[in-house]
Amino acid sequence: MILRRRGWSAPALAATLACLFAAAVLFSFSGNATASPASGDISALLQSAQHQFNAGNYSNAISTLLSAVSQNPSSAEAYYWLGRSYYEVHDYDSAVTQGEKCVSLDPKNSLYHQWLGRIYGGKADRDRSFFTARKVKKEFQTAVSLDASNLAARRDLEQFCLDAPGIVGGSKDEARQQMDAIASADPVAGYLARAAFDKSEKNTAAVEKDMQQVLAAKPNRIDPYFDVADYYASVGKAVELQSAVQGATQVNSKDQRVTFYRGVQRVLAGSDYSEAEMDVKAYLAATPDRSDWPSHASAREWLGRLYEAEGKRADAAEQYRASLRLEPGNKEVQVRLTKLEKQH
Repeated sequence: MILRRRGWSAPALAATLACLFAAAVLFSFSGNATASPASGDISALLQSAQHQFNAGNYSNAISTLLSAVSQNPSSAEAYYWLGRSYYEVHDYDSAVTQGEKCVSLDPKNSLYHQWLGRIYGGKADRDRSFFTARKVKKEFQTAVSLDASNLAARRDLEQFCLDAPGIVGGSKDEARQQMDAIASADPVAGYLARAAFDKSEKNTAAVEKDMQQVLAAKPNRIDPYFDVADYYASVGKAVELQSAVQGATQVNSKDQRVTFYRGVQRVLAGSDYSEAEMDVKAYLAATPDRSDWPSHASAREWLGRLYEAEGKRADAAEQYRASLRLEPGNKEVQVRLTKLEKQH
């Protein structure tokens, strides 16, 4: 996806490798795990842990899953969810341990390898480690080789090849191969894969065309609209963002991400500030902070931008500080906050 998200995310590892070798790493994710054969029945614990995970109660999910693996140490699914839970709380060392255990128990599961790649990405970003970054690509390649239809893994591999320096496996040619394979399997996913490639080439006109092709295709699933929304939010195009929001609304108006992007669109449009404030605050109140959805740090940033547009400097600064507490490395928010503080 175009601007996804935190943890193992495009901007994060990208910034790290840029510091070391002028490069970056990005990706998005989703999916459900498949249970491995187990020596004990832990299905109730797994169901409870997944409910806790989906509610954003990651610490509780970890406790539940630790009980599950103590009862059944051969459950790859339990280790998979443990890895994901540790990933959400940015405990990448523990996440790696659980992810590696998961794939050792079920080495032919594409999803498990894809997620281990993402976990390695989070650790590589934190540690600024080329050694760990090389593992990212290997896991994505394994995920694709195990299931050629895993388009999310192909997108992860494409983005890695686009953003990483050659020393850790970056390759425009390999990225193009993944882009072509994705396009052959799913035209809409192909437009988004091509947008990622065109973005790496700094071909803004081509990216714009790719995004418009997604909207013109009128996909009946919601995530492509959010990819488009991410892009138009990043470049500040309110009218085009509104089209993406309308498309997502037609698919599922109750998805809380619709509320978030609608609020962002209103901020960019410079109108309905009160409605925009309600939208973004509703998103913060109704959703956990999860790595595959717009972050709470981003929501705080947009609230800050809204208040800044309204001339509420103290309120804006408060939101920017809250955003930076959640995502300390966001340079744009830091610049906005510094500018406000100098005005006082």
